[in-house]
Amino acid sequence: MADLTLLGISGSLRAGSYNRKLLAEARARFAPARYLEGDLRLPLYDGDLEEREGVPEAVTRLTDQIAEADAIVIAAPEYNKGVTGVMKNALDWISRVPGFPLADKPTALISANAGRTGGETGQFMLRACLVPLRPSVLEYPTVMVAGASEHFDAEDRLVTESYAKALDAVMAKLRERAGG
Repeated sequence: MADLTLLGISGSLRAGSYNRKLLAEARARFAPARYLEGDLRLPLYDGDLEEREGVPEAVTRLTDQIAEADAIVIAAPEYNKGVTGVMKNALDWISRVPGFPLADKPTALISANAGRTGGETGQFMLRACLVPLRPSVLEYPTVMVAGASEHFDAEDRLVTESYAKALDAVMAKLRERAGG
């Protein structure tokens, strides 16, 4: 069913990040669907800025994409045992938009990290940060690619069968939750 819309969000801004690669793999496994990619290049949340200028246009674009999406997949690395700054900043801005744009949105969390846990602590923290925004986050299956450099080939494809199967399962569950 190609009439679903999937929003992909990377918690890493780096073009060559393993989470961007994992997000591309997730998109392919969710297909067919219209795909939107959220941009987390947002100003740092500042209440004075918000009071002076309102919610920035880039935040409004992101929340419009959230509203348009039938499902969301967030690929976010773990930085220093936690959620990335750009991810937390985006959630802080999203919380300032009236109407809870993430409320009840089927959402999958995936991660790829250089370390041996694959971003487990970062995913745990991200789940906690999402609670007040009320998305419908998949609890299981989980995808946490550990030692990420060993699991993608030269064409940026996920090549390790166990991780590929887990990603297939997550995206199938996400599609099911989205009504597809």
